Amino acid sequence: MKILVIRRDNIGDLVCTTPLISALRRHWPDARIEALVNSYNAPVLAGNPDLDAVHAYRKAKHREAGASKVAIWMETLGLIIRLRKTRFDLIVVATPGPQPGAVKFARWIGARTILAHSAADSDGGHESERVMRLLHPLGIDKTPGPLTLHADPALARAVTLPPAPIPDAPVIGLHISARKPSQRWPVERFADLAHALHRRDGSRFLLFWSPGDEDHPQHPGDDRKAERLLESCIDLPFIACRTHRLEELIAGLSRCDRVICSDGGAMHVAAGLGKPIVCFFGNSGPERWHPWGVPYEVLQPASLDVVDISVDDAMAACRRLEQRLTSDQTRR
Repeated sequence: MKILVIRRDNIGDLVCTTPLISALRRHWPDARIEALVNSYNAPVLAGNPDLDAVHAYRKAKHREAGASKVAIWMETLGLIIRLRKTRFDLIVVATPGPQPGAVKFARWIGARTILAHSAADSDGGHESERVMRLLHPLGIDKTPGPLTLHADPALARAVTLPPAPIPDAPVIGLHISARKPSQRWPVERFADLAHALHRRDGSRFLLFWSPGDEDHPQHPGDDRKAERLLESCIDLPFIACRTHRLEELIAGLSRCDRVICSDGGAMHVAAGLGKPIVCFFGNSGPERWHPWGVPYEVLQPASLDVVDISVDDAMAACRRLEQRLTSDQTRR
């Protein structure tokens, strides 16, 4: 049995697809299972034990400065030709809703059976649940398991942790970037929250953000915002983790005990690493996009803009999360 899973979109979407890959592996333990993704999200699948191979193509919008679109299209054509020679038995287009572009990929590659969502069968529930419905015709009808993500051990060891002011002081990951303006919590509140957490239990912090200048036309970043937060937290055990590559972000988040961030790719990466999360939601839907398979607290104001979440709100969410963790440990 030869199976190809196609997921060509964002980082969080691919993380939420890993339970589907695990379900295929449990159902067909001896199958050859491969994945086709893009160069942007491919590190999500590095070290995934349920996959025999990962193939990545470059989207034209992700090309480096000066790179030719034609050259990228030729690379993709070569990949399709190589995959076509595999003669897959099953291709799963693992994206909820109609995906004509991904279905074209599947048809060009060819397989005895191609599974893809229609508009009607992808509504409702979490993204991982929506994706898993694709497998119902195969007799795989189970609640999705946990997300699967693995940090590179060498990169993780290279992450420097802030000194612990007291024994067992927790390491809190703060990710301050978000693609949508309504998801961007003010940097001054991150600073106030960090000080409040440190006063309470000696928390220490790793800072993450999207690197680059905010005026970059293709990939705007939050370097200036990170600098302001570092200046505001100079009196705290606080280390900045500049992550130019997704692999570095995965490694850095793997060293955290808990994570505070907005809805987005980093949140799903943290969930894939098993981290408890306090997450800010603006105008995105928690029902579909909340952290899957880990303890979490969602904060979403009625305005659907995270600027209306106060530091007190965030502190209360941190306390609730810690109470849940303590309760879970007691039950175990």
